[in-house]
Amino acid sequence: MAAALRAGTPVVALETSIVGQGLPAPHNLKAARGCEAAVREEDAVPATIGVLDGRVRIGLNDQELQRMISDAIKVSSRDLGPALVQGAVGATTVAATARAASMAGIRFLATGGIGGVHRGHPEDQSADLDELALTRIAVFCAGAKIVLDLRLTLERLESLSVPVLGYGCDEFPAFYARRSGCPVSGRVDGPDETARVLDAAWKTGSRGVVVAIPPPTELDGAEEMALRAATEMHDVSGGEVTPRLLARMAELSGGRSLDVNVELVINNARIAAQVARSFSASRS
Repeated sequence: MAAALRAGTPVVALETSIVGQGLPAPHNLKAARGCEAAVREEDAVPATIGVLDGRVRIGLNDQELQRMISDAIKVSSRDLGPALVQGAVGATTVAATARAASMAGIRFLATGGIGGVHRGHPEDQSADLDELALTRIAVFCAGAKIVLDLRLTLERLESLSVPVLGYGCDEFPAFYARRSGCPVSGRVDGPDETARVLDAAWKTGSRGVVVAIPPPTELDGAEEMALRAATEMHDVSGGEVTPRLLARMAELSGGRSLDVNVELVINNARIAAQVARSFSASRS
């Protein structure tokens, strides 16, 4: 990994919370392995990130990845210090993955959906949002998870001066749906334009940038299921909210949401690698 970064090879960071908490087996490993394969197919290097044996590991092998299934605790950026000192096995969220990637000099990260502001609980906001305001990285996602309040999430990102770019779209995707009715702050079309916009954004002081990619396949009735799930989970709080909500979405959809989730995260990783490759070529 270090050699790839020194050589200017495009590298895409991948989070491990999707393996440890986000998706059940076998969908979790299918998503993780599929993302790595998609990045390699685009002549880029995947850097799957997690915490193992008191160290932040950037570029997990398959055996290390499988340790995230049963042993890992959920690690956000605030949890990195304790996890390292205590020698924990930690599956990193977008926030923790972004911080670790940035420290290593990686500018591109692919995930399914970012965290955000929770429906009915605007005080409950994911650390992903604040981390994006601090960390110079582009996060490729299918918007924010649909179980969240997308309008308030975008307003929070605007307050933090985080650009939200629609990849071939003018509306913020709703994770399982291509449209949310909420406009993005700017549109980009194709890897080359996206790379140029990211370069210009970073040169003019931006830190984190969201690149929102419509999902390849939509889940019918996703909004109604998300509302029902949020209503049922009104007494759940903290880091367990999103995993519980997504698990309930899987139940309500008869498992269809899991397949859509796997497909969209692999698509996000592929596009992130294409943009990283274009960015690397323009700089060389």
